[in-house]
Amino acid sequence: MARTVTPSDDPPVTPDKAPEPAGSADRRARRLLMEMFEAAVASANPAKMLASHLPPLPKGRCIVVGAGKAAASMAAAVEAAWPHVDLTGAVAVPYGYGMACRCIRVIEAGHPVPDSNSVAAAQAILNCVEGLRADDLVLALVSGGGSAAMCLPAAGLTLEDKQITNRLLLASGFDIRTMNAVRRRISAIKGGRLAAAAAPARVVTLAISDIPGDGPSAIASGPTALPRQVEPDLREVARKLGPGLPPRVAELLARPPEPVREGRASPITVVAAPAGALKAAADVAKAHGVTPLVLGDDIEGESSLFAREMAASLSGPLKPTVWISGGETTVTIGNGGGGRGGRNTEFVLALARELNGRADIWALAADTDGQDGANLGAAGAFAGPDTIRRAEAMGMDPAEYLAKHDSGSFFQALGDLVTTGPTRTNVNDFRAILSCPGDYRAVD
Repeated sequence: MARTVTPSDDPPVTPDKAPEPAGSADRRARRLLMEMFEAAVASANPAKMLASHLPPLPKGRCIVVGAGKAAASMAAAVEAAWPHVDLTGAVAVPYGYGMACRCIRVIEAGHPVPDSNSVAAAQAILNCVEGLRADDLVLALVSGGGSAAMCLPAAGLTLEDKQITNRLLLASGFDIRTMNAVRRRISAIKGGRLAAAAAPARVVTLAISDIPGDGPSAIASGPTALPRQVEPDLREVARKLGPGLPPRVAELLARPPEPVREGRASPITVVAAPAGALKAAADVAKAHGVTPLVLGDDIEGESSLFAREMAASLSGPLKPTVWISGGETTVTIGNGGGGRGGRNTEFVLALARELNGRADIWALAADTDGQDGANLGAAGAFAGPDTIRRAEAMGMDPAEYLAKHDSGSFFQALGDLVTTGPTRTNVNDFRAILSCPGDYRAVD
C-alpha cells in the first residue's frame, strides 16, 4: 500500500560559510517546498485530529457511514478512539484510498467517474441507516472525492447517464460548486438525502473540506447537508455542457428541484480545511527564515491563466519569500481531449514557461490527496530556474505540451513529478512559489 505523506523529521540544515556548491540551492529549495507540502497534508491527518471532534456516545446504536478520499482513514481514527464500542457501518473511497478497519466496511469505487462499485457502495450505506431509532447515532465521515465513490442515480437516470455527465463536467472548466450542484440534482443520496434516510436517528457529520469556502453542501456534494445557498441556473449549465448531455439529465436539470425531506437537525463540523493546511506550510517557511505570503485558500479559475498572473506579479523581494495559495483551479479541455496531467502540473508548467529561466525562483503545486489528474499517478510537480532549459535540451517544446494539456508527461520526462501515493486525506490544492535572491543562501 502506498505510503502516506508525513512531515519530515530531518533537522534544519545549518548554513555553512563556504561557497555554495552548484546545485545545492536547488536541492535546498526543493526540500523546503516539499517539507511545506508535507506539513499541509499532515495538518489534515485524521489520526492526529479527529478524536477531539467526536460526539458523545449514543444510548442506542452507533453507525458509521461516509464517502471520500479521507473516509477510510477517518473511520480508522474513529475505531482507534472508540476501541470498545460496537460500531457498524460502511464508507466509500476511491480505488487506492482504502485501509483496514476493524468493523467498518470499506468499499473502493470509481473516481472521478463513478462505476458499478460506486452504486453498490451507495446502496450499502443506505442499507446501514435503515430502520434506526431516535436514540441511535449516525456518524457521517465526509471528504472530497465522495461524489464519485458514492453514487446513486436519481429516479429515471442510469449509471451511464451519470458517467457521461461527470465526464462532461470534468472537461467543462466549471468551478467545483457548479459541478457539485449538478451532482446533487441528479443523485438519490446527495444533497441531504442520506441524512433524510437516517431519520429519526441523530446524524452528526465530520467533514474534511476540499472546497473553497468550506460549504458543507459542497463537500462530496453534501450527502447530509441540505443546500442553503443560491444554486446556479442548472438549465444554463445543461446548455453549456452541450448536446452530449444525456436527454434525461438535461430534462431533470431543467425542472425545479424536488424538496428533500429534512430529518433531525444534523450538526456538521469541518475538522480540517485548506486554511489550516496553508497555515501549517507557512509555519514551516517561517521556521526556515523565509517570509510566507498567503494569497488565499480559495483560488479558482483557469490554471494556466492564474500561473501567468502569478508570474507577472512576482517582483524581486529583498529577502527569501514564498507565495502560498490553495483552492481549486480548473483546466478546460477542448474537443481534442487532453494528455496526462492535472490542474497542478499545468499550473507549474505555465508558470515555468512564463518565468522562462528567471533565476532564484522555484515552485511546487500538488493536490493534497496525492493524485493530480485521473491518469497521472502523481500529486503534482516541481519547477526551478532550469526547467525550461533542461526541457529544450531534451527536445521538448513547453508550449506544445501546454497546448495539449500534457503537463504530466512533461514533468515525468524531467523527473520532476511529486509522487506521494494516496494520502487518504484531501484539503485540495497546494501551491508555493519560492524566491531566494542570489544575495541570500537561505532555504536552510
